[in-house]
Amino acid sequence: MKRLFNPGITVEQLNAFSRNTLAENLGIEITAIGEDFIEAKMPVDHRTHQPYGLLHGGASVALAETLGSVAAHCTVDDKTKYCVGLEINANHIKSAKTGFVTGITRPIHIGQRTHVWEIKIMNEQKELVCVSRITMAVIDKR
Repeated sequence: MKRLFNPGITVEQLNAFSRNTLAENLGIEITAIGEDFIEAKMPVDHRTHQPYGLLHGGASVALAETLGSVAAHCTVDDKTKYCVGLEINANHIKSAKTGFVTGITRPIHIGQRTHVWEIKIMNEQKELVCVSRITMAVIDKR
C-alpha cells in the first residue's frame, strides 16, 4: 500500500496546528493517525449542545470537516499546496447527550485536484451518531 499520509506527522503536531481555531474552541482533539485513517474526539457538553441538550448537528459537521481537512492536509506537500472544503454533507443517525463522540475519517478518493473523505462519528457505546462525506479542493499556493 502506498503511504497515505506524509511521513513524520504526529498527533501532537496536528493538535498544535488547530490552536486558536474553531476545533480548539469545540474541544476537538486528534487522538490517532493510522495507515489509512485519522481519528479525533469531541466532547458532548455545553460547547456542542443545541437548546434541547443534545449534540448539535453543526458540531458533528464541524468535527467531520476538521477531520477531512486535516487528513487532506496530511497527504499534500504543504509547501506548495493547501486544501479547502468544497462540499460537505451529513446524516444524523442518533443523538448524544453527554460524554464524547469519536470521528474517524478514511479516503474515498485522493486525486491531484480533489479529495473525497468519509467520516463516521460514534458515541461511547460505538453506535453510529453521524456519517458525513466531504469533498476537498487541492489548491496550488501562489
